[in-house]
Amino acid sequence: MVNAEQQAVLGVSLLAAGGLTVFWTVRRSLRTKPPALTFDDIAARRAVAKPKKSILYTKTGDKGASSLYSGERRSKTDATFQALGASDELNSVIGVAREYCVLAGNGLDELLAEIQSRLFDVGACIATPRDKASEAKLAKTAFPPKCTMEVEFAIDELDSKLPPLKTFILPSGGLAAVHLHLARVVCRRAERSAIPLVEAGEVDPEVGRYLNRLSDFLFAAARYASHVEGAPETSWVKFRE
Repeated sequence: MVNAEQQAVLGVSLLAAGGLTVFWTVRRSLRTKPPALTFDDIAARRAVAKPKKSILYTKTGDKGASSLYSGERRSKTDATFQALGASDELNSVIGVAREYCVLAGNGLDELLAEIQSRLFDVGACIATPRDKASEAKLAKTAFPPKCTMEVEFAIDELDSKLPPLKTFILPSGGLAAVHLHLARVVCRRAERSAIPLVEAGEVDPEVGRYLNRLSDFLFAAARYASHVEGAPETSWVKFRE
């Protein structure tokens, strides 16, 4: 067993050698692994001592309906829940991209973490229909224009450090970059899910503007990640007979 002091020395040595990925791999391998979980084992333990029920499940949505922040219940197939699901998926995909950015050390992880928090605010706004919620709840979930402006500033900052585009590029340029490209296309889907609600007057138009700008940011961030890592972007090649 390697003690904490030996782990620290090993970590410094690996970092000094530039082996960040190796360092984290070794560190994980030194941890004490928990026992494997099986449903049979869990059931056996419950027969001896039943744990307190988790608050993670309520069973209130088992019939296919769920509640919005306004208190209204709607079918889970409603356009509002489609938009909420799309923004939640986007947040998760950005989370994956952020982990690759951390490994690459490209400096984008704090921006991405901030965006993930803002997507929670986007979800809160979507879950509070403007025509059904109280003034107090609308005020609490209002989405500030400053968030969109901050994303625009970040796009300007990143794009100023990049070589100009001369042709279309394929999602490429390293693992961080391609996952940021993946987040970009999921962001476009989240935007398409939110726009009908904006047009119906249920969601603040600022949410639509933010998602539109965010996809542009993710494109710039993907190119920036590729540039920082020195990983070449793959250009589109037109089909020729």
